[in-house]
Amino acid sequence: MAALRTADEIRHVNTRYHDIAAAGYDSKWGIDFGPVGQAQVLGKLGKLLGRELRGGFERSVEIGAGTGYFSLNLLRAGVVREATCTDISPGMIHTLATNAARLGLRVRTARADAESLPFPDRSFDLVLGHAVLHHLPDLERAFAEFHRVLRPGGRIAFAGEPSRIGDRVAALPKRGASALAPAWRALIGARPPRPVAAGEVGHTDADHALERLVDIHAFTPGDLVAPAERAGFVDISVRGEELVANWFGWFNRALEASADPDDVPMLWRQYAFHGYLLLQQLDRRVLEPVLPPAIFYNLLLRARRR
Repeated sequence: MAALRTADEIRHVNTRYHDIAAAGYDSKWGIDFGPVGQAQVLGKLGKLLGRELRGGFERSVEIGAGTGYFSLNLLRAGVVREATCTDISPGMIHTLATNAARLGLRVRTARADAESLPFPDRSFDLVLGHAVLHHLPDLERAFAEFHRVLRPGGRIAFAGEPSRIGDRVAALPKRGASALAPAWRALIGARPPRPVAAGEVGHTDADHALERLVDIHAFTPGDLVAPAERAGFVDISVRGEELVANWFGWFNRALEASADPDDVPMLWRQYAFHGYLLLQQLDRRVLEPVLPPAIFYNLLLRARRR
C-alpha cells in the first residue's frame, strides 16, 4: 500500500483502521477498567500532573479516546468529574459508549477531528490523550485547538507517544521474537494463528496493512515541545517512560501474535503480565529519573495555558 500523502488521506485511513479495530481493541491491548487499569492510568498521569491529579479536575476532554481507557478509569477514580471523549472513529465512540454504560458511567462523546474540536473557547480544565498525537497529520492546528478549548491555567497531559529512538530500539525484541517464534510455539504446543474470516472480530492482513499506515510520527522531545510553544503553552515538560518493560512487553507480544490465541497457556499470560508490571517499577524508580527522555519508548508531555 502506498504511503499517505495528504492530511485527508491520513484521517480517512485512521478512521477506517480504528473502526475495524474497535470491537476487539480492549482484548488485543489488555485494556482494563478495574484496579489494575486505574493504577496504570493514574500512574502515567501522576508523572505528569503530580499533586494536581490528587486535587482532580472539573471538566476534561480526551483526544482520540478510543474505547475509553483513560477517561473511564479517571471517572471511576474520581479524578475527573465531567468527562468528554472525542475520537475520529465512530466505531471507537460506539465501543466507548458501550463500555461507559456497562460501568454505569456518564460521559459525553463526540466524533471529532483533533484539529477542529466542536467546543466553545475555554470549555475545559484538562485536555488529555494517550497514544494519539502520533496519528495526527497537523500537530500545529491540533495544539492550537487544545489551547483554545482550555480555560486559563488549564493543563494538557499526553502519554504514550512513541519516541524516535525508542521506536527503533523496540524493533530489536520484535525481530528476536519473530526468529524464536517457531521454537516457542513448539515448546508450548501452539498452532500458528488461523486466518480471520471477513466480518469476524480480529485483524486480517489488510487490517495490519492499515495499522502500519496510521502511525505517522515518532518524536524527539523537541518535536513535542515546539508545537506546544507555538500554540502559546508555558511550563512545558517532556519525560520518558518505559525502557526495559517495553523491550520485555514487545518481545512477548510478538511471540503471542505468532500463535493461535486459544493455544497460549494462561501460565504464560500471567508471566508476561506480571513480568511487565515488575519491570515497569524498575523503569519508574531507577531508570526514568536519571536517563534522558529520548531513549525511552514512550514520551509524556505536559504544559499549561497562561
